[in-house]
Amino acid sequence: MDTPTNRREFVKHSLLGAALAGTTLGAAQMANAQQRDELALPAPLDLEPEGDLPQGKIGKMSVSRILLGGNLLTHFTHSRDLKYVYSLCEHYNTDEKIMETMAVAEKHGVNTLVIHTVPTAMEVLRTYRHERGGKMQWIICPTAQVDKDPDGYRKQVKEIVDIGVDAIYLWGVTADRLTSEGNVDAMVRAVEIGHEFGLPSGVGGHDLRVIETCEERGVPADFYIKTFHHHNYPSAPRPDELTEIYREVPGYWCKDPQAVIDVMKSVEKPWIAFKVMAAGAIPPADAFQYVFENGADFSLAGMFDFEIEEDVRIAKEVLKKVKREVRPWRA
Repeated sequence: MDTPTNRREFVKHSLLGAALAGTTLGAAQMANAQQRDELALPAPLDLEPEGDLPQGKIGKMSVSRILLGGNLLTHFTHSRDLKYVYSLCEHYNTDEKIMETMAVAEKHGVNTLVIHTVPTAMEVLRTYRHERGGKMQWIICPTAQVDKDPDGYRKQVKEIVDIGVDAIYLWGVTADRLTSEGNVDAMVRAVEIGHEFGLPSGVGGHDLRVIETCEERGVPADFYIKTFHHHNYPSAPRPDELTEIYREVPGYWCKDPQAVIDVMKSVEKPWIAFKVMAAGAIPPADAFQYVFENGADFSLAGMFDFEIEEDVRIAKEVLKKVKREVRPWRA
């Protein structure tokens, strides 16, 4: 396997072998060998900011209006039936590339990441902050099931608190299920566990009934994370295909965007919109314009490192001109 360690050992052994054979390396050759050795080591991350994004507040957190989505970093791309894309993403977004991506995001003013409790990703976050000097804030959703294993849920929250999480939320997949089952008590319990650790604690959902239930039943969420995108893209579902809350094929994650607009306009808690590009089907300018114009306070955006600079530029232009007629800023 061609690892940095193996390359360094190869260079060292080659130099030793040459010396033992009576070969004298010139200064230039020695310098080149040293340079190759240094290139095998991780380069320092450039964390000097080049500009700021507008921000809003979630609790005491100052959060950039564009947040970095974690799905590409955990290799879950929502690439519909294009299965090779998952493998491609896994090979591209190595641990080192994930840290580079967060560094690029920070440099361009994106100060918060939203991600699941994937163990390998949690270790990368810990390394990035505690060993590489990263300042990226983390909003993390535990994936333990709070109703079936409340102790496991609390333990998972404690683990991410210990590595430095800044806010948590009830995973949307879980909240969808609990809402359909009428288990509001479990939703309340999840939010309150976050509060016990002194964190902003929210609720996510694909199903609009999650938000409606939280508002009607007094679930003490500090913020919501709700899917939101229009259906004006070539692979969007036909009306007869809108049979579930969300589907991978055809790809949609917001079943009724107008209903979301109607419900959210009276919600006074901060709202992070996610799946705003319908997993890559909607261009960033179109997506950001739609979600901010129709009431979202923040937009989650899954971005590869090479997309961040352009997406942030687009977001800044949109935010300069957007008209908040549907819903005032709530954060």
